[in-house]
Amino acid sequence: MQDPQKLSRSLKSRHIQMIAIGGAIGTGLFLGSGTAIRAAGPAIILSYLIVGIFCFFLMRAIGELLLSDTSKSSFLDFVKLYLGKRMEFVAGWTYWFCWISLAMADLTASGIYVKYWFPSFPQWATPLIIILLLLLVNLVNVGLFGEMESWFSMIKVVAILALVVVGIVLAIIHFPVHGGGTAGFSNLVSHGGFFPTGAIGFFMSFQMVVFAFVGIEMVGLTAGETTDPKVNLPKAINSLPIRIGLFYIGSMVAIMSVYPWNHITTTTSPFVQVFSSIGVVGAAGILNFVVLTAAMSATNSAIFSTSRTLHALARSGNAPKQFTKLGRNNVPNLALRFSSAILFVIVILNYLMPASIFNLISGVSTINFVFVWLILLWCHVKYRQKQPAGYAAFSMPGYPVTDYISIFFFTAVLIFLLFDSSTMLSVIIALIWFILMFVVYQVMQKSTRKA
Repeated sequence: MQDPQKLSRSLKSRHIQMIAIGGAIGTGLFLGSGTAIRAAGPAIILSYLIVGIFCFFLMRAIGELLLSDTSKSSFLDFVKLYLGKRMEFVAGWTYWFCWISLAMADLTASGIYVKYWFPSFPQWATPLIIILLLLLVNLVNVGLFGEMESWFSMIKVVAILALVVVGIVLAIIHFPVHGGGTAGFSNLVSHGGFFPTGAIGFFMSFQMVVFAFVGIEMVGLTAGETTDPKVNLPKAINSLPIRIGLFYIGSMVAIMSVYPWNHITTTTSPFVQVFSSIGVVGAAGILNFVVLTAAMSATNSAIFSTSRTLHALARSGNAPKQFTKLGRNNVPNLALRFSSAILFVIVILNYLMPASIFNLISGVSTINFVFVWLILLWCHVKYRQKQPAGYAAFSMPGYPVTDYISIFFFTAVLIFLLFDSSTMLSVIIALIWFILMFVVYQVMQKSTRKA
């Protein structure tokens, strides 16, 4: 019999693998890659490679922390252990806010996606239906969440694999594309070279690429619900370089081999352009289904991750104690309902506010994700300082150099964002939130001491 106070360990190896894949693939790749390509040209391939390497180091650091003590249910437990309760409070509530705001943006987008097929369908109705559906799925048991996320991820994987295969074949046979020109690998260097926008364009592209990777750390919240974490977590994390190479770099090579980078439009997904070039009927409709799936996947991940974050915070006294309670299926039902209730706000906001406001919310969210990543990397440094030998079976490669270089890199990305006019406001709001969390914690501590 399972301890009724412990989370269910129902996530299988297949679930963990697909959750990790789903976390690494978002709507940013399907819809936002056109903007990234126009900013850096073919050099975006190198940007994805570099950011992917640092995300791999991040995941190895998280993996070593989790595997060093599998009795702990999430990475927040290690933040508390090595950085203290204050940082656990800040990181936990920031992480909760990251996912809530991202889910709100994706839910709003899902309403727009559905209107592609049903123009008269109320935009607020789609988020309402999705929230109710995914809440019911998550309340049943964590295994059903894993199963649904596996299928969501599979749809995204199939779409990317189709793009990569089609793009490479077109490049090899020098297929004439719609609108003039010929597909070929020479397109990667024959239109201004590999760095057509110069060093500035290349370095500024890192911000957009980092945005595409947010959510990759979510596998770190599954530790307490994995059947065999010492086997399943290393598999999921070690396969990350393959996923990065195939999904991100492969798709960028395929897209820019079919269409020169300066022919890619930002108003239409590059995926649509590639599939349309070979006469695929309904390419836009097919992609619309894929991005709707990606939005539902992000919301599903948000409901899961925010509920587990609240559960971990409550166990440490940083959230109402009621969030520690588990249902008969060892699922934190009250935490699930609370996070879902907050998401219902988006149904109302679809009446009152323009969709553009969610671009700002999404920007704030992704910047806060980077803050959380920096906290986790520093947590790993403190762990290794106290445990010099580390966890030998899955130690951070190149420690301590890789930790410090990763911290420097992600900090530099935040600095770039601060000086970019399109993201400056998002960075300022994220900083205000971060500082506010420190202030709230101090106020709570003072009131506790007085009581």
